[in-house]
Amino acid sequence: MKDKTLTVNEIYYSVQGESTWAGLPCVFIRLTFCNLRCTYCDTAYAFYDGEKTSIPDILDKVKSFNCSLVELTGGEPLLQPGSLVLMTSLCDAGFTVLLETSGSLDIGGVDKRVHVILDLKCPGSGEVSKNLYSNIDHLEKKDEVKFVIADRIDYEWARDQVLEHALATKAGTVLFSPVFGRVDPSDIVSWILKDHLPVRFQIQMHKIIWDPLKKGV
Repeated sequence: MKDKTLTVNEIYYSVQGESTWAGLPCVFIRLTFCNLRCTYCDTAYAFYDGEKTSIPDILDKVKSFNCSLVELTGGEPLLQPGSLVLMTSLCDAGFTVLLETSGSLDIGGVDKRVHVILDLKCPGSGEVSKNLYSNIDHLEKKDEVKFVIADRIDYEWARDQVLEHALATKAGTVLFSPVFGRVDPSDIVSWILKDHLPVRFQIQMHKIIWDPLKKGV
């Protein structure tokens, strides 16, 4: 029964702000709870706050927005076993489903139709030791790997992971994203160009459009 109920922080309709899906209208399902405490976390409000919601009720809410693109985010969605059931239910209903996950939990049970966005934690996050590298073996060309970069040390670490694990070959896209307000985006771009890395630079578009501290956008 517990797999049919999830603790949900918020469900909202907005524009996708990150990944190769950036700029597209998207329904976000933010699930409660997280096993990490990244130094730059911008969604600490999802650590504990949420309401128990049945999967049918979640599906009804998502359908009400009349949007085919849906993302599960958090917190850490995979902490709740019901997230696997929810993703399969969304795929069965014809939605294109994205999963934003920290990479600290096993993605092996995720429905193969889901587009995984795997966030490997850099040293600056304070959680680099939590990366579960076996997740790399589950990646497919439809999936993406994201590195959130706070400084030059983070960049060099991320660069080494991309090359060591051949991430640009295993996943469809590797994303380098600056920690908002902590590192100059132009620095990361110059480092990427100098090293000729096969990665895509991105910024958090939603923090440019709206107030960076605003929820539900």
